[in-house]
Amino acid sequence: MNAALSATPRRDDVPLKMVAANCCLCEQDDSTIIGTGEDFEYRTSADQFTVMQCRACGLVYLNPRPTLEELARIYPSSYHAFAFSETEFGFVFQVRRRLEARRLLRWCAGLPASARIIDIGCGDGFHLEILKDFGSKTWQLEGVDADERAVTMARRKGLTIHHGLLEHLSLPQETYDLAITLQTIEHLASPPQLLANVRKLLRPGGRLVIVTDNTDSLDFRLFKKRHWGGYHFPRHWNLFNPPTLHKLAEKTGFEVEKLTTQVSPVNWTYSVRNALADRNAPSWFVELFSLKSSLALGAFTIFDTLHNLAGRGALLNAVLKRPSSESL
Repeated sequence: MNAALSATPRRDDVPLKMVAANCCLCEQDDSTIIGTGEDFEYRTSADQFTVMQCRACGLVYLNPRPTLEELARIYPSSYHAFAFSETEFGFVFQVRRRLEARRLLRWCAGLPASARIIDIGCGDGFHLEILKDFGSKTWQLEGVDADERAVTMARRKGLTIHHGLLEHLSLPQETYDLAITLQTIEHLASPPQLLANVRKLLRPGGRLVIVTDNTDSLDFRLFKKRHWGGYHFPRHWNLFNPPTLHKLAEKTGFEVEKLTTQVSPVNWTYSVRNALADRNAPSWFVELFSLKSSLALGAFTIFDTLHNLAGRGALLNAVLKRPSSESL
């Protein structure tokens, strides 16, 4: 095992508890194996994981996947979304903050002064803090996250955060103007359930923004057999492309207002990192490909920009709308 990836002790003697899964869109398991891999990033177990692709719709999903009681283990305290800070990530943090501010404000264009915005799967509140700093001071900002560690970090920033799963929270229906789920749905057992619950929260005409990994990308095709960074073994359970995201919207009563791709260097960087680690490359070389490596992230940003021009960027970016005439 590569020493560079060993910050979290590997627990070879304790396999993860797993549960069988099927396609969350077709609600059946008529699939084929397209890849296998392990937890290259955090080494939370020595398990080997299997990636399936639905023959009917093309959804990519993990089967079997960890049970819900294993979440604390597969999301260790060192998990990057719990504390993505300038202190820890330096220049990379500054660049990402500026880029995300532009995107967030574009999504918020046209919102009323009294707008209510909710970030579902908000982590440590990174995006909510950007909206707090750069958005209208009259917007009401809220977040939801199931991990107590992430919620604690977000609340320390003075943010309003609801702790728990969305389906278990009693949030007011038809009151939110905008919901965002940024790289969240891929972590869930049932993205359709989440979207159905979000639709209830939105006012008629309200919008949901989704950003998630794109399986219709060059990095997926090159690395899908084992090392693709978008697998994020074993934390990504459902992975989409444009047709399956359209199907998800249709299944949950949303209109697709816009569906594009978005530049991201992360999956490219982690795909190379995973391949190097799997081949026992020297730790110094592996560390050239990380979320702290401005050189690797910069190079792959340029590379993915070219693919994004052809509609094949590393991430999907969807704006869904609850029909204006619809009532619950």
